[in-house]
Amino acid sequence: MSTQRLFNFSAGPAVLPPSVLEQAQRELLALPGVGMSILEISHRSKAFEAILAKTEADVRTLGGVPDGYKVLFLQGGASLQFSMVPMNLLAAGTTADYIVTGAWSQKAVKEAQRVGTVHVAGSTEAEAFVRVPRQDELSLTAGASYVHFTTNNTIFGTQWTVEPEVGEAPLVADTSSDMFSRPIDVSKYGLIYAGAQKNLGPSGVTLVIIREDLLARSQKSMHSMLSYATHAGNQSMYNTPPCFGIYLMGLVMQWALAQGGLTAIGAVNDRKAATLYAEIDRTGFYRGTAQKDSRSKMNITFRLPSEELEAKFAKESTAAGFDGLKGHRSVGGMRASVYNAFPEEGVEALVQFMKEFERQNG
Repeated sequence: MSTQRLFNFSAGPAVLPPSVLEQAQRELLALPGVGMSILEISHRSKAFEAILAKTEADVRTLGGVPDGYKVLFLQGGASLQFSMVPMNLLAAGTTADYIVTGAWSQKAVKEAQRVGTVHVAGSTEAEAFVRVPRQDELSLTAGASYVHFTTNNTIFGTQWTVEPEVGEAPLVADTSSDMFSRPIDVSKYGLIYAGAQKNLGPSGVTLVIIREDLLARSQKSMHSMLSYATHAGNQSMYNTPPCFGIYLMGLVMQWALAQGGLTAIGAVNDRKAATLYAEIDRTGFYRGTAQKDSRSKMNITFRLPSEELEAKFAKESTAAGFDGLKGHRSVGGMRASVYNAFPEEGVEALVQFMKEFERQNG
């Protein structure tokens, strides 16, 4: 059986740094100085408490998380946050604003509507989500409990280049598919959440960064496991946390810091995206689906002249060692996800494959 690694363009769970996987492999049987696997040790042990503290410290360092914010490691994925955000932050008699830019923000709206009043402050659904709204298109509610948006849209290949301006309302962001892919000013946000399985680590752990004053909105009558205040008060260990996921996220944070931090990582991601978009735009054989000013640097979506050619492209690219290029089932086409750990040589190899495919089929 071949152990050669493919170029993994999957939208998630996504590629992880090989050095991280190798370290986890070396330490899987017994953590250094512990004599047990991370899969075995108690979450109440000094060893795990040290791993949790180091992971949090590195998250804070990498993201420049200021004082006055709690860093939480939760479960349930970003999808549970669709419910937890309004359950904790949407006060009775108030309104939450949501900016809708794709399928995941639509799902967030659906869950928030179960809790209270939701106002769609902006949407590009009528344009098949090929772009994100402009600032002048937003209709924000005075005194909103918060404003929610999705920073990057994996299915439609769009991304916000700057945060929307929302006034005094806390800005809440689902950053699942571009968290720590570029510098971020955490102080602009009331709450940030991200499923780990794109840029942060494996599936099964969710990063939440919340401004401490917002914890007061978590009502004491809430179910304990759904309360941010509960998790913050127990340092993410109200119940058994996802120990392996936190450990692996910690290794990814160390890797990211060793790359030079978010400025250096962002520069690499800029190059990867520019290389691939240049090929997409070169002749017109390939066609990007997102408007150029909204193009994602994480999920690069494109079409070919026909669905038949797309099927052929998917089949031949898989045979050539490129995995995960088929677009989301709801929209079709092709999608190359090039998260932080995706190597530049993989983008260059895909471009060469695209050139040859066009030569043979154009």
